[in-house]
Amino acid sequence: QRELWGDSLCGTKSEQTVDPNTPQLAMFNEPESDPLLAVVDDADEEVVAPAKRRGKRKPLSADLPRVEVIHDLPEHELTCACGCRKHVIGEETSEQLDIVPMQIRVLKHVRKVYGCRGCETAPVTADKPAQLIEKSMASPSVLAMLLTTKYVDGLPLHRFESVLSRHGIHTPRQTLARWVIQCSEHFQPLLNLMRDRLLESPVIHCDETRVQVLKEPDRDPTSQSWMWVQASGPPDRQVVLFDYTTSRAQEVPLRLLEGYRGYVMTDDYAGYNALALQPGIERLACMVHARRKFVDAQKVQPKGKTGRADVALAMINKLYGIERDLKEVSDEQRFIGRQERSLPILGQLKSWLDKTYSQVTPQSVLGKAVHYLANNWSRLERYVEAGHLPIDNNLAERAIKPFVIGRKAWLFSDTVNGASASAKIYSLVETAKVNGQEPYTWLRHVLEHLPYASSV
Repeated sequence: QRELWGDSLCGTKSEQTVDPNTPQLAMFNEPESDPLLAVVDDADEEVVAPAKRRGKRKPLSADLPRVEVIHDLPEHELTCACGCRKHVIGEETSEQLDIVPMQIRVLKHVRKVYGCRGCETAPVTADKPAQLIEKSMASPSVLAMLLTTKYVDGLPLHRFESVLSRHGIHTPRQTLARWVIQCSEHFQPLLNLMRDRLLESPVIHCDETRVQVLKEPDRDPTSQSWMWVQASGPPDRQVVLFDYTTSRAQEVPLRLLEGYRGYVMTDDYAGYNALALQPGIERLACMVHARRKFVDAQKVQPKGKTGRADVALAMINKLYGIERDLKEVSDEQRFIGRQERSLPILGQLKSWLDKTYSQVTPQSVLGKAVHYLANNWSRLERYVEAGHLPIDNNLAERAIKPFVIGRKAWLFSDTVNGASASAKIYSLVETAKVNGQEPYTWLRHVLEHLPYASSV
């Protein structure tokens, strides 16, 4: 346990495993590989480090605007030594990335007022562009930048306040927070449509993580609340939804997925057990969680020794190798491939599990991994039932990761309204990202056009 704790603090975060029996690793077991035993025959021999091959530079995105900067010869060089005038026979081009610092300006709306000299009817004033937040000094671009910096870049509001202050704009943090909440309220119709689309998906991935809210009614400021994520994946249009609640009880997923029929991918948290009992819902378990526990068991093995954890990991890694091979094929072909290749390995893994289960102590690191695998086996092996089913819950873990990273910067939400607003806006920006949309551009488009929508 001490080794795992130390590794979690200082060790690598990668879960890659290696097979100590492979020839590539066996060669490092030679005595000569020990630097303490290495002998240099010629102390004067010059050692030349191999030249590193630089990776090929990727071209700059074709979607970026181009500004041509023409470089010409000075006038005195345009005349040749023979006296003739030189003429252009070609050109050489190269591209360099350029950044224009944030430009802040004021949009002065001038509304023309018309009257009639002939009949002196009431004057008519041109319409002002509709605004999402009435009488606000924030344009759609300001609101989009505010939401992007906080929910995509993880910049707390007080830092965005400082950015504006450097440009001579003194907008209190409370005003920025109010804009965020007001935007989120106007986004609700879009979120309703997104939930409808999510519930049409054949598979929904679920996960949850902690969030601290300081001012919750009848709760201590140190109380833990929860942010739940639900994600649907390819081949359908992807949707990511976040929901803030004060509870982690089983009633929450029941409410969030009310009326759903299909597969639900989760970890082994007991709060999802009631959901799995609902008619029409089939629960899948995450192979990554099972694998992760065997990685932990591998870390506490004696150095240089091969143990039971290596045996389990070798079979699980083979299953993932098959998934990589079948990544680009159709669901039907993936189903056939899993039946032919994955099922036999799952059978071997189950036989090993049945044999090993009684040989390990439940409280040991290996015992916990073995018991996790046994307790969730029926849900872990179900992914081979169809080609569209996922082997793990990585989709939900990737979706929730930006929230977890952002939480390290802003630490907590101040109010319930703020936490709810965060859930709504994370839903929008993460859905935009997984569908290939640039968050700022997409948010600005929504903020500009939503005021004109008669229905969503």
